[in-house]
Amino acid sequence: MVLSLASPPALDAVDWVALAQFESGDWAFVREQLPYLARGFVVTLLLTLTSIVLGFLAGFPMGAIEVYGRGPLRSFVYGAGVVLRAIPIVVILVFMFFVAPIPLPGGQFAFDVPRVGSVSFGRSAFLAATVGLGLRSAAYQAQIFRGALQSVSGGQMEAARSVGMSRLQGIRHVVLPQALRRSIPGFQNEFTIVLKDTSIAFAIGLTELFARADNLFTQRTTATLELFLFISLVYFIMTFVTNRSLDYLGDYYAIPGGDR
Repeated sequence: MVLSLASPPALDAVDWVALAQFESGDWAFVREQLPYLARGFVVTLLLTLTSIVLGFLAGFPMGAIEVYGRGPLRSFVYGAGVVLRAIPIVVILVFMFFVAPIPLPGGQFAFDVPRVGSVSFGRSAFLAATVGLGLRSAAYQAQIFRGALQSVSGGQMEAARSVGMSRLQGIRHVVLPQALRRSIPGFQNEFTIVLKDTSIAFAIGLTELFARADNLFTQRTTATLELFLFISLVYFIMTFVTNRSLDYLGDYYAIPGGDR
């Protein structure tokens, strides 16, 4: 019995010039679509900001209630946080958009951005995504702030009470400023998570950066790798700039000679 193996094609048989032209054409396509992708970037940035702000406004009180609250309110906040952290974000977004009894306005948000053009997106999808991402972020931010509040020594409150402050005044003027400083590293991580989770909003029809790249891939081009490498770079730059800015903020407000 004789076995024969087909020899691999010779390297000189590959048309490297044609291959290089094909790849350069893919990157040229990405460059041509920069205005289209830039409009998606604006939506991603807005969604990240509104979601993280909503998460902070709801998450900080939730963390404080878990530390200082009592009774049914504390149990409710704790239970709500457990549920929100356990459910996948795509399920939360779909629920907010299709099931939740929240009156979502129809129509489009539309505005002009210099050098980008007209940016428009669905109001209902944007608001549903903001609420979903914001509440899920609040559940995680509550734990960040809970840990930060508990990390402040009990002696700080005793010192505040000894100079005549009430319990609420001691929390506001002594414990809270220190806790906010110590929450910055955890907040950096949460911002990164929220930024990346905005890409899940394409599931409810919001045309943010990831959705626009996906539309280009499925409808107009085969430049899959180039498109997703490019938007990955955009996500990286946003994350890097934000984290470095928060690092600077933490250093600026750090207690000299002490903990942040």
